[in-house]
Amino acid sequence: MRGVTWALAGPVRRTLPWRALGAAGAVGLLIAGVPRVTGAQPNPWQTLVLLRGIALVGALGLAFLLDDPARHLTAAVPTRRPVRQALRAALVAPLVALWWTAVLLLAPPASRPPAGDITLEAAVTCVFALAGAAVAVRLTDEPRPGPGVAAALLVSAALAPLLAPESWALFVPSADERWAAAHDRWAVLLVVAVVGWGVCGPEPVARRRRRATAARAAGGAG
Repeated sequence: MRGVTWALAGPVRRTLPWRALGAAGAVGLLIAGVPRVTGAQPNPWQTLVLLRGIALVGALGLAFLLDDPARHLTAAVPTRRPVRQALRAALVAPLVALWWTAVLLLAPPASRPPAGDITLEAAVTCVFALAGAAVAVRLTDEPRPGPGVAAALLVSAALAPLLAPESWALFVPSADERWAAAHDRWAVLLVVAVVGWGVCGPEPVARRRRRATAARAAGGAG
């Protein structure tokens, strides 16, 4: 099984949505670099909002990660879909980590929020994008669910600060006394997002049986 998985790495790499990922990465770096280029000195709240917006841009790119034009062909390979999805994530994870490190380095040091906490927020946003993509893949036969997932993520990001319970205090300034408690909740959200992605990873049994039956029928006809 491990050999089959590594054998898939090359084909999977070729089917990754590099344009969407590259565009999101480039836009994020451009936004992060604006204060440096213009000589602006944003205050801590402005820098925090800037970094949260860049994290959302990165997540919008990752919403396309599970797009696979050859989805109906790869469904027949012996490697299960959760492994294929994990492989796609593993191939881009080092690049995403380097990108986010560059974003943090570009942010004005004097007003930059704690790196670990803002990175946690970015991780939650990105994993929710992947979980949303996994939901779309599980519930539909659409090979390119990315645009719909990105739209849903954008709407959710706009509504979250308005609809989140006041007691959660997720979107507080770094100087707020509730900052540490808020990031305890962000950590819980990260676990929820990871579990949601894991639950939605496997293909429904009924659909898997239909495809297996169709494959056997095609083989018999050949």
